[in-house]
Amino acid sequence: MTKETRPLSPHLSVYRWQVTNTLSIIHRLSGVALYLGSLLLPIWIAAIAYSGSFGQVILSLISHPISKFPLIGLTFAFFYHSLNGIRHLLWDIGKGFEPNQVRNSGIAVVALSLLMTAIFWWMI
Repeated sequence: MTKETRPLSPHLSVYRWQVTNTLSIIHRLSGVALYLGSLLLPIWIAAIAYSGSFGQVILSLISHPISKFPLIGLTFAFFYHSLNGIRHLLWDIGKGFEPNQVRNSGIAVVALSLLMTAIFWWMI
């Protein structure tokens, strides 16, 4: 087979954008966000353990209103990644592969993640 007659592999322009594409990208980004956010946990624990100036600086940064936005984002990432992981587990056992089920479960995962994030921060 010559190079000119070889078929081209499908490109992004061939596929139509779907909800599942977006949810897959968000799932990967939420995993990265959770990984990076987990690096903050030991810093926070160290700030609690040290009552000196280091602890005061870290705790004042965490309690600042602007720092609430990344924390809310991490909370959403946690709930989204967890719920979407359950969705993938259901797919692993062969459930929910119909096109309308895939779309509806994706929308439900996003809606529940937003709802759970709002309830979590309302309870705090």
